[in-house]
Parts: sequence; C-alpha cells; structure tokens
Amino acid sequence: MKKSTNKPLLIPRMYCNLFGHDYQVTKKVTYHVKEYTCRHCKKELTTNSNGNLIELTPKFKEINAILERIHHSRTERLKRKTFVSSIY
Repeated sequence: MKKSTNKPLLIPRMYCNLFGHDYQVTKKVTYHVKEYTCRHCKKELTTNSNGNLIELTPKFKEINAILERIHHSRTERLKRKTFVSSIY
C-alpha cells in the first residue's frame, strides 16, 4: 500500500502563506466573470454574482459553463445581426 504525501504541494503552499497567492486568469467566461488559478499552489477561484472571488467548486464550474454557453450564443447572434443589417 502506497502512502500519499503532500510534499510537492508543501513548498508552494508555504510560499502562498508567506507572500500571498499569484492568481492568473485561466478562463474568461463572460466580460465580468472569469476563472483564476494560483501559479504556485494551483488554487482555483471564480467571481460570484457580487464580483467577489470565491473558491471554484463543481457547482460553480457548471454555472460558469452554462454562462459561457449563453454568452457565446448571444455574442454570435449579435454579430450576425449587425452583419446582416450592414448589408442592407
């Protein structure tokens, strides 16, 4: 039986505890909603409805996927609408 050790994550966690997280945008869901990941400890966050950063749980991953799909379809529809109106 193998023992699982957390040594690979120990140093990045210590770094984040000392200096703070270094979040980078990993996914732009909409203009206002984004997903972030810490470069060191790989902690994932997203923005909630109030614009605050919260931990990215499976529930929020699903919500963000639905938001992204709706946002993409709306922007594509608006592009087609402006393209058609510019022809006439």
